[in-house]
This record gives sequence, structure tokens and C-alpha cells, in this order.
Amino acid sequence: MIQDALRDAEVRMRGAINALEEDLTSIRTGRASPKLVEKLPVEYYGMTTPLQQLASIAAPEPQLLTIRPFDPKSLGAIERAIQSSDLGLTPNNDGKLIRLAIPSLTEQRRQELVRLVQRRLEEAKVAVRNIRRDTLDDMREMEKEKLISEDEFFRAKEELQKLTDRYADEIDRVGQRKEQEIMEI
Repeated sequence: MIQDALRDAEVRMRGAINALEEDLTSIRTGRASPKLVEKLPVEYYGMTTPLQQLASIAAPEPQLLTIRPFDPKSLGAIERAIQSSDLGLTPNNDGKLIRLAIPSLTEQRRQELVRLVQRRLEEAKVAVRNIRRDTLDDMREMEKEKLISEDEFFRAKEELQKLTDRYADEIDRVGQRKEQEIMEI
């Protein structure tokens, strides 16, 4: 019973880390990466669709992204989505292909991005702590219903804390990698 609760908590914590990593891929660094725009929502025929479903995205050069729509009629919609996004990039459209020049980041912009990463890291840590709290509440309920002993509860509580600490450290490592990526010139 306790092992099931701890396994469930670990799966949910791993999910929080995966969500964080996915979220951080959309924060731009100095290098061009297709992940920067692939989830960008594009209004196409009345539906919001991720860009990766409408076009092929490539990074032929370190400072350039190319977007080749599967349907040439979607060029305008893709261009509008890029301009209205918070990426701060200006698309160049030649009628068949959209080119996105990725400018080098200024020191001030790098600092802003690091602060944004810090906020996202804190949100992930809060998610992990909420999972710990929920699992702890479940275990308290088990103890109250006499399904587990008080000793088992305290041992499980210690295991849960170790698990929480391990995932908090993992969040810090993910954040450090992203910050190094951003600060790299």
C-alpha cells in the first residue's frame, strides 16, 4: 500500500520534471532550434494548430530557422502567429519558405531569460511539493484507518522526503543546464 503511494508520487514527480524540460525548450537561447517554434499555436482554418503539424522546421545554420509549410496557403497564418508570439522574431517570407533569423541575445535579454527560467523552476518545485503533500495526506489517512502502523507511516514519510529531495535536486540540475545554455555566447 505504502509502496504503491510512493510509486505513484514518483511517477507524478517524474511527470513534473518532464513538463519542466518540455517548457524550457520553448525558451530561446542564442542558437536556432526547431523546438523554439514547433509548439507555436497557429490559427488555421478556424482551428488552433501547433506549427509542427503545418510545416517542416529546420535549422540549416546556427542563427537561422526555416519553416516550409505543407500547404502554401498557410504561410500568412504562420507568419501572423510568429509575429504575435513573444519570441521577438521577424519572419521573412519568400512565398514558399519562411526564414527566421535568430539574433544574438543581449546581456540584458539573457538576464531576463534566466529570471524566467528561475520562475519556471520554482513552479516545478511547487508542483513536486504539492505531490509530496498529497501523498503524505493519503498516508495519514491510511494510518488513521489503521491500514498501516505509526512506524510504517514515519518510515514512508522519510522515504517520501528523500524522493522529494531527489526530484528537487533534479529540477536544479535541469535549471543549471538551461541557464548555461542561455548565458553561452
